[in-house]
Amino acid sequence: MMFWSTFNKLQLSPDQLRPYEGCLYDFVGDQVEVRGHVELRTTFTDDATSRTVNIRYLVVNAPSTYNILLGRPALNKIGAVASTRHMKMKLPSLEGTIITIMPDQKAAKKCYENSLKTKRGVCTVISQSRRGEGVARAEMARERRPEPAEEVLEREIGGKKFKIGRSLGQEVKTRSSR
Repeated sequence: MMFWSTFNKLQLSPDQLRPYEGCLYDFVGDQVEVRGHVELRTTFTDDATSRTVNIRYLVVNAPSTYNILLGRPALNKIGAVASTRHMKMKLPSLEGTIITIMPDQKAAKKCYENSLKTKRGVCTVISQSRRGEGVARAEMARERRPEPAEEVLEREIGGKKFKIGRSLGQEVKTRSSR
């Protein structure tokens, strides 16, 4: 998956996009805008050796701290083994050596921390300006957050209070009364 911002930074032409017939949903259940898919020659390198393969990217218009996400089909195609714990990925080169890809871990941590601090806001115009009056009035609305799917109950478990869904809360109450 490639994010639209990355597609633009690479200065790729929207004419390269091929139609995509499926739907994609985020973790909240909202549909994500899919712009299409593009196949690009992608080079994996550790400066000692490299390997270039064609990877098909689904291009989506969604906010993200990432540039691309490589899924299982791409990882299987190149024979890669990824470790999120070690922030490394290893794959075989065509010469039989191992290519190890790893980021600058301090820079990656700082980037991640900064992404958590960033609050995305959506600006909504709530009144039009009249001629000569200057700027239109606008309000900032915070990004929509996930909401519980059912009523939430507060339960004490092991001396700590938790907010859990009603169906799970009733099960916890039943078990604790036994």
